[in-house]
Amino acid sequence: MAEAVALHDLRSEIRGWLEENCPETMRRPGQILSGGEKEPIENPDSRVWLERCAERGYTVANWPREYGGAGFSMDEFLVLMQEMRRINARIPLGGMGVSMIGPTLLEYGTEEQKRTHLTRIANGEVRWCQGYSEPGSGSDLASLQTRAVDEGDHFVVNGSKIWTTLAHYGDWMFCLVRTDPQAPKHEGISFVLFPMDQVGVTVEPIKLLSGDSPFCQCFFDDVIAKKDDLIGELNQGWTVGKRLLQHERSGITSLAGAEDYYAPRERPISELAKDYVGEKNGNIGDTELRDDVVRLAMNTRAFLLAQRRAVEEARGGNTPGAATSLFKLYGADLDKESRELRLRILGHQALGWEGHGFTSEEITATRGWLGSKASSIAGGTNEVQLNIIAKRVLGLPD
Repeated sequence: MAEAVALHDLRSEIRGWLEENCPETMRRPGQILSGGEKEPIENPDSRVWLERCAERGYTVANWPREYGGAGFSMDEFLVLMQEMRRINARIPLGGMGVSMIGPTLLEYGTEEQKRTHLTRIANGEVRWCQGYSEPGSGSDLASLQTRAVDEGDHFVVNGSKIWTTLAHYGDWMFCLVRTDPQAPKHEGISFVLFPMDQVGVTVEPIKLLSGDSPFCQCFFDDVIAKKDDLIGELNQGWTVGKRLLQHERSGITSLAGAEDYYAPRERPISELAKDYVGEKNGNIGDTELRDDVVRLAMNTRAFLLAQRRAVEEARGGNTPGAATSLFKLYGADLDKESRELRLRILGHQALGWEGHGFTSEEITATRGWLGSKASSIAGGTNEVQLNIIAKRVLGLPD
């Protein structure tokens, strides 16, 4: 009873604070900041919203207070997400800092590493990018060849990483490097951090089918990674690197049921359908389309609830293990299904690439559909996820 009362009081407090502090322009789909100062900000209110939330620890509410969070339990965190969704508020901070390297540092980092990096992540001061895949090491990531040579108090890094998401906006990179070339390929790998704004780092964006360039190739020529920024033990980075991917695939925001997780920049499909197909008695006019929209909504909701249950079942709110591959596998397919449905709703207006005959919403939907083709490849292909599920979840033989 006492716990229920406490959650009720917290909900009232959060509801009042949100009504007073969440800008109106943040109560609709739009840009979600990922930290740092390099990415252009579409609306100044995004920064205001981030700063207000950071002051209360709401950017990473489930992190300990000493590292910039609010110290919320999972139940308290869910209350915050529910109240934000109630007013259609977008999350104040996203990106790899809060979803990937932050949780990994909480688990594997030293106290000094946590205090150095976590608060800066929570405040949105730093944007992170990921150095995993290489031109010759994609699905077989453990074959990576980027070298880090021990030079006493630092490593000297040489090599190349590819498909580094938004590296041209990145301030820091978390990177898998080979520190013992004589060891078996899953050993001899270390997990290091280093700043991107240093001599020797070259970033080249890669233009995609959708016309955007969210991915980059990064080249490292005698780049410095300090020994203080070695995460975990030397030559044991494969364990840390795998755990980080489990944090990514669990997605704490989606676990909390955040609204429209897969398309935060776009209107709900149901609204789009009413505008383009028409409505009858307040519903989508085309009954077949209505059934498909409802089915997608039900599958999405079931997916989010399954993710939430997996985390709640883990002791102490820890991220689930290999089961997160289920989330990555189905989430990629759900993303593509959603994009296909948007195009079906738009009809011939989905043919637009640019020009006055098409709205920005239509162009975004078309390019989003093209970009979604990579969702079953990026972050670990569906085939890799199926192998992990077979071996680590179902216990099937090799």
